[in-house]
Amino acid sequence: MLTPNFQAISYKSLRQLWIIQEVYRQQYEMYTQRRHQIEGRIVSLSQPHVRPIVRGKAGKTVEFGAKLSVSLVNGFAHLDRLSWEPDNEGGALKTPVENYHRRYGVYPEVVLADQIFGTQENRAFLKKQGIRFSGKALGRPPPIAPRGKT
Repeated sequence: MLTPNFQAISYKSLRQLWIIQEVYRQQYEMYTQRRHQIEGRIVSLSQPHVRPIVRGKAGKTVEFGAKLSVSLVNGFAHLDRLSWEPDNEGGALKTPVENYHRRYGVYPEVVLADQIFGTQENRAFLKKQGIRFSGKALGRPPPIAPRGKT
């Protein structure tokens, strides 16, 4: 009687196999449906949780990495949010500010954030709470006066 010679596959190899099968499934689905995007698209075999984030910036149209929100209090950093999903985080300002208020009993003095958080809605919320926003002012910048003229 012949006995098959099976070797146990390591977890690492099995995980890679699962990831490759999912990449194949995604690619096949996009090919057959003639699409160029798919939900949860895997772009890295070694880091399948990383998602591309289309930014449209000059020189960098796509970025990769986590989006996070951090509160800094007395030299200690508290991670409020960590996400690998390519969503628009501009609407996610109120939650960390309210979490800060719930945690410490007061609102922060200032919010340091990317320009994407400087929406009119977010600015109105921060102003109502008496919080200074570090971002650029909305609208067109004032014209620069020529030198020697004020």
